[in-house]
Amino acid sequence: MDNWIYSTGYNNTARYLLGEKGDNPLVCLGINPSTAEPNNLDNTLKRVKCQAVALGYDSWLMINLYPQRATNPQDLHKTIDENLHIANLNSIKAALNNYSQDIWAAWGTLIEIRTYLWDCLADIYSSIGDQASWYTIGKKSQKGHPHHPLYLKNGLTLERFDIELYLNKYVSKMFYPQGTLIPPSGE
Repeated sequence: MDNWIYSTGYNNTARYLLGEKGDNPLVCLGINPSTAEPNNLDNTLKRVKCQAVALGYDSWLMINLYPQRATNPQDLHKTIDENLHIANLNSIKAALNNYSQDIWAAWGTLIEIRTYLWDCLADIYSSIGDQASWYTIGKKSQKGHPHHPLYLKNGLTLERFDIELYLNKYVSKMFYPQGTLIPPSGE
């Protein structure tokens, strides 16, 4: 486990971080974790690892919009668990203080399955501020969502991703009293 970055919670029903240590990791931001663990990567994380190496990074780190483990994203909580969300934000902030600031946006169209995932993305972006560089790999969906790692072809390169434009397209400038952004109606 010396070479691994691994953080879980809630009796392993949540995973905050999974990756390999290095000086220059590619940070991949997906929807939610599945069953992958150190030395037992799922197909998505095998692709993340291969892409990071192919792009010249010495390691990789997987983070997610929401940390609940679910092999099928449709099984995610119907409403957000604020404690999980806050723990996830804290883990991400701590990780990005110590590691690469290159973030690969890789949540695919799955962001549309739960309304609160937009809030999670907006909160992650707000918590790390302008310190990160955002990228995608592969063609975006018709609605402009970044591509999920599992379905990428080999040999693709990083392309800049305008996270602010993306959020402004999908997230209203109206705020709840708690200060979280909300998605526009009808999207």
